[in-house]
Amino acid sequence: MLKYSRQRESIKKYLSETTEHPTADTVYLHVKNEFPNISLGTVYRNLNLLTDLGEIIKIPSPDGGDRFDGNIKPHNHFFCNCCGKIYDMNMDVSDLNQINRSVSDSFDGIIESSTTIFMGKCGNCIRKSQEVSKCS
Repeated sequence: MLKYSRQRESIKKYLSETTEHPTADTVYLHVKNEFPNISLGTVYRNLNLLTDLGEIIKIPSPDGGDRFDGNIKPHNHFFCNCCGKIYDMNMDVSDLNQINRSVSDSFDGIIESSTTIFMGKCGNCIRKSQEVSKCS
């Protein structure tokens, strides 16, 4: 049985309350407010443990750093190539199941889940680039 850890609970609580998909460094800076003596290594170990336990999701980010998500319900993500933010894609679960079934039909194995990261430019970045064009 896993020993209870207040730091681990704080990390999990923070991730469950944010939709920002923070990096380990951002989680560290947030948790450090509550636990000033916590080390970055402790945060990394707890993030990996929570991921292994299925209590959070680790998202490999196209920009190189892993991001973390407290929402463990099946969903996909969108990565903005401009600002680097990651957004939840709130697709219907039946759409996700249809994608998994379609892939299963062409794969010799069993698809149990999937994660897709869509990439492009978010609405905020599109609006910002349009405003800059108007001024030029």
